[in-house]
Amino acid sequence: MPLYEYLCDGCDARFERLQPMSAAHVSDCPQCGEEAKRVLSLFAAPVAVGAGAGPSPVGPLSSACCGGSCGCG
Repeated sequence: MPLYEYLCDGCDARFERLQPMSAAHVSDCPQCGEEAKRVLSLFAAPVAVGAGAGPSPVGPLSSACCGGSCGCG
């Protein structure tokens, strides 16, 4: 069963929920009970590096914007 991320329309809370792929794209917020909608979720997966190759040049996705450290928020 996939893990989906949701964003609450009422209190802007983000939460995750394990749901079948056939489930509706709407869920209730566990904090305020308002309607929450499924949002695009980014994930990181390990990449196999060949023998003799150096480390992957790609950094973690968590260092991407919207954490406040990039000046966007």
